[in-house]
Amino acid sequence: MPELPELERYRKLAERALARPVVAVDAHDAWILKRGLDAGTVTAALCGRRFTAARRHGKLLVLDADGGAPSLGLRFGMAGRLLVDDVDGVGALQHAPSAIERRWDRFALSFADGGHLRLQDPRRLGGVELDPDEGRLGADALAITERQLASALAGSAVALKARLMDQHRIAGVGNLIADEVLWRAGLSPVRASASLDAGEVRVLHRSLRSSLRLLLRRGGAHTGDLNPERRRGGHCPRDGTVLVRATVGGRTTWWCARHQH
Repeated sequence: MPELPELERYRKLAERALARPVVAVDAHDAWILKRGLDAGTVTAALCGRRFTAARRHGKLLVLDADGGAPSLGLRFGMAGRLLVDDVDGVGALQHAPSAIERRWDRFALSFADGGHLRLQDPRRLGGVELDPDEGRLGADALAITERQLASALAGSAVALKARLMDQHRIAGVGNLIADEVLWRAGLSPVRASASLDAGEVRVLHRSLRSSLRLLLRRGGAHTGDLNPERRRGGHCPRDGTVLVRATVGGRTTWWCARHQH
């Protein structure tokens, strides 16, 4: 499932699409077009344009266009892939088909040189927008400051993991990253967000930054040390305790009751 590390790889791959004139848009799947967008509008906006920059804000990929044209926003849901000239952005995705099949193409751009940019999404949980509202997103998880993190947690009785995954508060943290970060920080995912003291916020901030850097180097959110044990009978890699399983923020969650408090 694409989280921040996967989106960063998509961003780097999308740089291959820069400065190449768009000559055709395939937006046949109306479900994937969001905020009232239709095929005619996106085609008229992008045909004849070139992308000038590829940016990432959390789990949103943004391609800026020249000539004052709207930017293109791509979201990948739980199983979306980006391909540019048939190059896959990440390879394997956990809980997603390993195959790449044209029937899963939901949106595509053709360039004047014969190349393509394609969004594949077997589960159709992603989306395509023009001029996505980045103001609705919180600070990017890779750049968030300790003060911003403390503000995102303050005054909330919501479970800590749920708050970390709230994209309006902190952009880029998904299910796997949240479990890894909290495991490394020694914090329980079910604690009230506002219950953390200043020292615990500092520990969480350090864990968030260091975990993301590690996962970026390794190549994906699924490469964390906890992930192989996120299963029935799985054990804490730190102390061997059988992991606890529960649903937090609507997502399956695993943690160690011995060292996560």
